[in-house]
Amino acid sequence: MIFDPVYFLFIAPAVILGIWAQIRIRSTYAVAQGLAAPLSGAAAARHVLDSAGLEGVQIEQIPGHLSDHYDPREKVLRLSSEVYRSRSLAAVGIAAHEAGHAIQDARAYAPLVIRNAAVPVARFGSGMAIWMVILGAFLSANNPALGFLVPLGILLFSGFVFFQLVNLPVEFNASSRAKTQLVELGIVSPQELVYVNKVLNAAALTYVAATLQAVLTLLYLILRFGGGDRE
Repeated sequence: MIFDPVYFLFIAPAVILGIWAQIRIRSTYAVAQGLAAPLSGAAAARHVLDSAGLEGVQIEQIPGHLSDHYDPREKVLRLSSEVYRSRSLAAVGIAAHEAGHAIQDARAYAPLVIRNAAVPVARFGSGMAIWMVILGAFLSANNPALGFLVPLGILLFSGFVFFQLVNLPVEFNASSRAKTQLVELGIVSPQELVYVNKVLNAAALTYVAATLQAVLTLLYLILRFGGGDRE
């Protein structure tokens, strides 16, 4: 599979979309980072959390570029130094998006609950499933008893695809919550929201691209290895 040109043709649309998404993130983030906001990313996130009654959710500063995330296990929102300190539309948009995940967690938003439950299977499926399929396909030629690895690997990778699909509404909903809160709390104006929207939409494209690649990879595995003939 790794050296199969057919595989790369299968995932080409997702790769192209992913490249385009990265270009869009860089360009929209650069523009929004240059536009001032009344609060820093950390202060905006604190305001959004407190307005939702989540005073107990802590905010921490972490290293890395756009390494921002919400940890549902420790109930901590972690923001990269740039987002944490910056008073820009880009920073408050990203920080509010992550605060949106904390609100989802507090409200037991169903797709988030399902996504979190699927994390262990997704981690294993994304790392081991494809190798199980490949090894099963080759080893079963001499030892048919090992053929079970192929359908098992495909099943595990299906779990990863399921995780990616469920993750899409989680990310889109967090952005929707963020944009609503930013305007309602007066952190950004409706006119400024246009720039925040562009940043969050570009980030959402990366999730769409990742999901598309997972779906196309699963389709390839089924067509290439799912049948009885694996020569």
